[in-house]
Amino acid sequence: MKRIAVVDDEPDITNVLKKGLERYGFTVDTFNDPQAALASFQPMYYDLMIIDIRMPRINGFDLYRQLKKRDTGVKVCFLTAFQIYYEEFRKMFPTIDIKAFIRKPVSISNLVNQINVAIASK
Repeated sequence: MKRIAVVDDEPDITNVLKKGLERYGFTVDTFNDPQAALASFQPMYYDLMIIDIRMPRINGFDLYRQLKKRDTGVKVCFLTAFQIYYEEFRKMFPTIDIKAFIRKPVSISNLVNQINVAIASK
């Protein structure tokens, strides 16, 4: 069973994603505070972390950087309501190894497909 962490400051989003992903057989931990996600993070525990980009105190990119210091192999997909152009992003942040940008709103079936691709990638 694949273990996923969802980090988003909106409880409605984390609740919907948790319930939907659990129906597909994933084990899901949710965090509405990026500090709490960082505090409970254990290297090699999650198969994938889905992190909202815009959150108070610590944005998704800063959280990603801090997680990478603890586990260089952590896999992350960013969740955003905004249009992200992957190639432009790679030019600005060449050292960030992102598996995907997931646009809100997202259907659970589409999210599951993106998760499976991200987990399978190196």
